[in-house]
Amino acid sequence: MRPRNQAARDQLEAVLARHPAATATDLAVALGVSGPTLHRLLQEIEARVVVTGKARRTRYALRRPIRGLTGDLPLYEVDQTGRAELIVKVAPVYPQGTCADLEGAGWPVPKESRDGRWDGLPYPLHDMRPQGYMGRQFARAEHRQLGVAMDPREWSDDDVLHVLSRTGSDLSGNLILGDPACERWLDTKVSAMEPLKPAVLGHAYATLAEQAIAVGVPGPSAAGEFPKFAALRELQDAATPHVLVKFSGADGSAAVRRWADLLVSEHLALECVATLAKIQSARSRIVDHAGRTFLEVERFDRHGMFGRSRLSSLAVLDAALIGSDAADWTRICARLVGMGLLSQADALQVEHLWWFGRLIANTDMHTGNLSFSPHETLALAPAYDMLPMFYAPLPGGELPTREFRAPLPLPAQRDVWNAACETAVLMWTRASKDTRISDAFRATCEVNARQLRELAQKV
Repeated sequence: MRPRNQAARDQLEAVLARHPAATATDLAVALGVSGPTLHRLLQEIEARVVVTGKARRTRYALRRPIRGLTGDLPLYEVDQTGRAELIVKVAPVYPQGTCADLEGAGWPVPKESRDGRWDGLPYPLHDMRPQGYMGRQFARAEHRQLGVAMDPREWSDDDVLHVLSRTGSDLSGNLILGDPACERWLDTKVSAMEPLKPAVLGHAYATLAEQAIAVGVPGPSAAGEFPKFAALRELQDAATPHVLVKFSGADGSAAVRRWADLLVSEHLALECVATLAKIQSARSRIVDHAGRTFLEVERFDRHGMFGRSRLSSLAVLDAALIGSDAADWTRICARLVGMGLLSQADALQVEHLWWFGRLIANTDMHTGNLSFSPHETLALAPAYDMLPMFYAPLPGGELPTREFRAPLPLPAQRDVWNAACETAVLMWTRASKDTRISDAFRATCEVNARQLRELAQKV
């Protein structure tokens, strides 16, 4: 004779797999058993069941293995002192998606995920995905060993979990997923590399640039994206030795010269925007060596040698919390203010930054180029990637000959526009006098400064 409730026992995992986030009542009805019987059956497979929510919001799901491994992935957070703490466990579940209670970890959470259930990855992990020049560089070098596609844009969510949990020890923000990745980070605390000394910095940067190019990552210039590398450097009064370094080519061509001009312009823009509406910007400086121009940008998500802080891009926050898919920073931030997640003061700073970027001909102001520090609410992170990309070389290497036309404000935008315009004039004027910039582009900067001054008299 079959044991009592054996049919329900045999079907339980299949029902859980088909019905993620099911309630106890749903499961009991589907299996044709009482509530107490259901709970006894769930206890028998407790290790394979993920429970989220409390009381009436309690939901059940079946764990899903990643590369044959079934179990939670611990998500650690590193604070500004360099101490790591477990904040939540990420559990892949059938038929897809994950469970992770980020609300308990102090992150803003969309309404549909307040029971800890995510259709894909918890949204903070999206900014940790390898992306951009350095992400493609990493994937090209490590894809065979990790068993993933060469192009990280082709990775599934399970691929991302696999890669992050094994190698993601030094990513954007302060999160580390998985014990192997955390162990790698702990190893760096014991055997950390010495920051580069000023005397060898230029030579070391030139070597690191050659190494970055040798990997053969395709398409950075065509995508309007600078090649870059991460480094540790010694600098008096720096908040951290951690930097990201963009660099130009070294062949002296017109296109390479223009990219170098843009790197210097970005440095000047970051200095100038820090004078606008109390906006913070990433600290930067220019290093020239071996025919290359290097823009060194100090990481504001790093503190000292080992400390870190939270960071999330506007692109990820919009996708997770709003879903607008808008391009205008100010419109998305207005929505965040309405949701009580962003202060009016920070939204006003974003408005100033948005106009400043447009007035310095920054045509690459996508939502990945603005970030926030997320806690219960969002705090604007320092400005970065602010440069006149309108003048970037065309994919074939030619220089654009089109004329920049500054955008004009609506009446309600006039005060913010005027403040941003004044700072943009400052940036164009400094660039027109900076001898690290080519004569031809300095002349363009001088024209833009003059035209903005004239335009400001008419607005």
